[in-house]
Amino acid sequence: MPISSVAKNMRDGTLLIEDGTAPTALDLTVQYEAGDFSISGLSQGLKDVATYLDRGDLFSVRHTNQTFPSLSFSAHLTDISDTGGGASETLPDIIMRTTGSPFAAAVSTLGANADVYTLSLKWTIAEPGGGTHTVTCDDVHCSIDMSEGDPNSFSVSGTVFGSITLT
Repeated sequence: MPISSVAKNMRDGTLLIEDGTAPTALDLTVQYEAGDFSISGLSQGLKDVATYLDRGDLFSVRHTNQTFPSLSFSAHLTDISDTGGGASETLPDIIMRTTGSPFAAAVSTLGANADVYTLSLKWTIAEPGGGTHTVTCDDVHCSIDMSEGDPNSFSVSGTVFGSITLT
């Protein structure tokens, strides 16, 4: 397939967040987002690189420790939580696994007995005229910030502890 000649922009993307519940994950498609999803720290094999010198001159470059890319995105604040037993899904509820919310029973993608609650994030970019591209980040530990402004907003950041798949 030839490389696309169409530049993608914020109108082409969607962001899906899923937990590790099997066989059907609890999920949330982020609504009212700014279209600013970013991921940084991608490299071959997700490994650090070390240089070794021989009396000041480079003689070897090696992969060393695993690296953990980071991601972030923002969204407009429309609702904070649905802890009243309703079925509304909110961004803070899935990130924080809020007690009393539809995500209170969410399961970490690291497993039901994992100490750290992680999620899967899937960024899908629609190709105008058909087809999609995806970036899937597994085992992401997320945190969320809330800010007052015009409009009020959420800012989510995360660290990817699992695999990153580009398709």
